[in-house]
Amino acid sequence: MATPPSKAGTKGVPRHHRRQQMLDAATEEFGTRGYAAASLPAIAARVGVTKTLLHQYFGTKEDLYIACLVPVGDRLLDTIRTAMGTDGTTPQTPLRVLDNIFTALEGRREAWFVLYDTSLPADGEAARRAAEYWSAIDRLAAGGTAELLRTTGSTDPLDADALTYVWRDLVATLVRWWVKHPEQTPAAMTRRCARLFAAAANLADDALASDALTDDGRTG
Repeated sequence: MATPPSKAGTKGVPRHHRRQQMLDAATEEFGTRGYAAASLPAIAARVGVTKTLLHQYFGTKEDLYIACLVPVGDRLLDTIRTAMGTDGTTPQTPLRVLDNIFTALEGRREAWFVLYDTSLPADGEAARRAAEYWSAIDRLAAGGTAELLRTTGSTDPLDADALTYVWRDLVATLVRWWVKHPEQTPAAMTRRCARLFAAAANLADDALASDALTDDGRTG
């Protein structure tokens, strides 16, 4: 006898448990396929329920997306705030932020793409809610990068703006790479990032030393 894909659609399953199963399936579907390509029938099939039951629980496809988006956005915001702490940004803060992000996403890495989904209808409520999370995360990044630069003596606002852009793209790139390498644990990714940061710092030091030698040669 064939085993049903899930007990979510069977009688006797507590409502809150069935709802969470649907949210888990929807998060995976939206995260791996994107909002535009994801379908309610595919989500329903993942948990062995009907499309009608999904509508009864969540309403429209966009409503279901928002129900997946909010816990993802809240969790990432909270984990970034926790990593940044209240004692000011230090050179260790960026690595701590990444470690917290990897840890928060472990077991549900595709959730990152629920938050950063470029296929959302631009004029919809889901896009508006996602943009609110993006803005909040960007504000944290901007404050952290500006504070970090001040520890190096830089107060140029354009330096801070440029570094914010670099940091935002760096985090997204590292998460995408991590998703493609499921064997990499959060701890392993954090150690890898530490090595990459150290290598980048060495390159920057070498470049500064080279510039200093060139300047000396010009003024000697």
